[in-house]
This record gives sequence, structure tokens and C-alpha cells, in this order.
Amino acid sequence: MSMSSAPTVATEEDSPEQIALDRLIAEQEQIFLDRTGQSLRLTESAKASLAGGVASSWQDAPPGTVWIDRGAGSHVWDADGTEYVDLHAGFGVNVVGHAHPAIVRAVSGRVTLGTHFAQPTSDVIDVSVELARRFRLPLWRFGNSGTEATMDAVHLMRVATGRSKILKVEGSYHGHHDSVQVSVYPEPEDAGPAARPNSVGVSSVPKDFTRLTVVVPFGDLAAVEQALADHPDEIAGMIIEPFMMNIGLIAPPDGYLAGLKALLNSHGAYLAFDEVKTGLGLAAGGAVELTGVVPDIVCLAKALGGGVPCGAIGATEELMRLISDRVYEQVGTFNGNPLTMAAAKAVLTEILTEDAYAHFDRLRAIMVAGAEDILRRYELPGYVVAYGSKGAVIFTDRLRDYRDFLAYDDRWGNAHWLYQHNGGVFLPPWGKCEQWTLSVQHTEDDARRFVANLETFAADLRGGRRA
Repeated sequence: MSMSSAPTVATEEDSPEQIALDRLIAEQEQIFLDRTGQSLRLTESAKASLAGGVASSWQDAPPGTVWIDRGAGSHVWDADGTEYVDLHAGFGVNVVGHAHPAIVRAVSGRVTLGTHFAQPTSDVIDVSVELARRFRLPLWRFGNSGTEATMDAVHLMRVATGRSKILKVEGSYHGHHDSVQVSVYPEPEDAGPAARPNSVGVSSVPKDFTRLTVVVPFGDLAAVEQALADHPDEIAGMIIEPFMMNIGLIAPPDGYLAGLKALLNSHGAYLAFDEVKTGLGLAAGGAVELTGVVPDIVCLAKALGGGVPCGAIGATEELMRLISDRVYEQVGTFNGNPLTMAAAKAVLTEILTEDAYAHFDRLRAIMVAGAEDILRRYELPGYVVAYGSKGAVIFTDRLRDYRDFLAYDDRWGNAHWLYQHNGGVFLPPWGKCEQWTLSVQHTEDDARRFVANLETFAADLRGGRRA
């Protein structure tokens, strides 16, 4: 299954509601295409020099790629000049919004002093000290992306234990290195039993790598215990999104994360939180702050850089000693790049403060209450999940893990995404997979625009009747 795969196709068994969704999707796709002519022309022109006409495969989303011209505050403008409330946030990066004065000031000031040395600058100390405070892990290293951060975490767990295998959750994405490109979106016919999923590699991953990644369902401690028993003294550790975000937004069951750490550590294995999306987004200290569970390793990226490429890992003294003693060389030419560190320092010390999270609380309350009211009044399936700057409308009655996700009709998220986009709110594509991300620069009017678009969708689905 690809995140950019076509939506569910109508069949004779479809309900009247599903048929109505298909009709609305077709209407809204045509509206989308009519308003994004310049983006479509740019995509076609780019195909002569860009594979597929885009810079990343994730930018190639049906019904067409949207080219962005600029962003300011909480809004972006596309190549056709259309303005949007930006809740896409570059897949969750722009928690600070666009062209935030503190980021502009930090990066502009740093540029005049030199942009790269492959040697540390003093901002690295300030950033690492603040991350240690927020995430309760003492020592840090930096990279350039979430993929690099999770790759370093996997390498570190393997070096520390001398073991080759890791555990990951079915349906989770942790970047595009071989060890974690396993059972990201496996097809139902390949996935195997729900309690003991198969390890299904993406097309680029050799089978020899795939067998080293053992897959378990989210939220199921017994499945992890069974996997550890099935592979005695072979598991180096487990990497997990503590709040699962690759298939919507799923909070961990009570006691699950604490139980994972205790279980893994009792088997001589480590626990790594992939907080690339959750870190700084859910709370100032991410899932560590929300749950009180401190893993052995935390991986960060996205929001940390304020729009500049970044990555970071924090870990216990025991694990980080392997780096300082050069048992594991954590390296990268651009690690600790001066522009990135200047931006990250501004993010942590000037922007994502207590006031910022209080602002998220106010806006989130408007969006959650409004969306829940619409679901109730229009008798739509689902519920709303939201923490910090993040949230999602889940158009199904149960979403606990990847198997529930497979049963979740794509049409709901697809239709909602189109209505939001055509109504001037830019959400991430693949509606049932992603979440909204608020920024410190969003307003109450921005939040209410989201709610209004959801009601337009609901009313159209119910035959134009306003409930």
C-alpha cells in the first residue's frame, strides 16, 4: 500500500453513504483541478528534469501536486495565488509558523557569520542543554533529518547489545533506512496474523535486512513479550512512535509505554521513542512529558529546526558513552550546522515557550469542540483526537492499530481533505493518515475556518441539510 495510492473504488456492495462520498470526491477533485492550473503546469514542466515532476515522492499526491509560492504567519499561497490556512505545516515541521521573526533574525544573523564549518559553534551547547531539560535524557547528538535520527538510534542499540534484530510496530514509519522500511503499509494479503504480523519489506529492502526487523501490533505488550521469547537474546531494542501518527493519531493504552520499557530492559534490550512528529508538537517535552515515561533514546527532528533541516538523538549516559568512546561513530558533515543550531536555539528559547502551548490549548479546544459537535449533529462516524499542536478527525468508530486502519474507508479522509483544501485550509494529503498541526501564529479565525469546512462537508453529505 502506498500513501499516495488511489482512494477506494465504488463497488456494487457500497452503501448509499459511500456512493455519496464517491460523488462528492469527484466533484471536489474537479474543483481542485480547476483552481490549481498553474501547479499542474509546473508539474508537467518539471518532469523534464525532476523524476515525476516533484522533489519528493510524498509531494506527488492525487489529484495533483500543489506548488507553494510563499508563506507568512499561519498562511501559505500556492502558485496560482490562492491563500490557505496552513495546517499541513510541512508534515508537522512548522509549529513556529512561517517567517517567524525570531527564526528570521536567528538565521539571518548566522548567515553573515558563515554557514558551515564542520566544527561546533556555541549554539550547539544551548540547544543540547535545553533538550536535556525537556526530554530528561542527559546527552545529545545532532543530525539532519528524522531518518538520520532513527538510523542512529537503531545503530546505537545494536552496538550496545551486540544483537542484530530490532522490534517495530506494524504500520509505523521511522524514515527511509533499510532497518525500518518494514511493514510500513503492508498489503492485507502479505501482513499475516494480527497478533504476529509478518515482516514485509518495501521494494528497496533486501530480504536479508527484512528478517532482522520483527513486527508487532501497536499497544499490545503481550505481543512484544512473545516476540522477545521467539527471538531470545537476539533483540537489540524497539523503536516506536509513542503516540502513533503514521495512520492518524493513536494514544498509547494506559501503562503500555512504561510496560514496554520495563519488559525490554529486563531482556537486555533498549527502548527508543521516535518523537520526530511528537517531540515539541504534543508538548514542550513531547510524549516524555505527557506520559512521564523516559525511554533509553529519544529521536527528534521536524519542529526542532523551525523550518531548517534538523535531527537529534538524546540518550542515557550508558548509551552515549559508546559515542564519546568512539565505539560507535555518530558522524555527518552537516551535524550541528550553524544555521540549524541558530534556528533550533530560537525555537527552544524564544518561541515554543509555556505561552505557546497555552495558545495551542485555546485553539485546539475550538477545533475539537467544533468537530465533535459536527460529528454528533450530522451523525457522522468517528471522533477527534488531539494533543498540543496536533489533532485529527478520525472518521471511524475504532482506530487502535494498523489492522483497524486497513478496515477504515479511505473515502472519508479523502473527501474531508478536499473540502478543507477547496475551502482554504491546507491539510497534509492522505487524509486518513495524517494530522493537523497548529503553529504559534495561528488565530481563532484559522481554527474556525477548519470547523466551518468540516460542516460544509457534513452538510453536503447529508444532502445539503444543515443540522
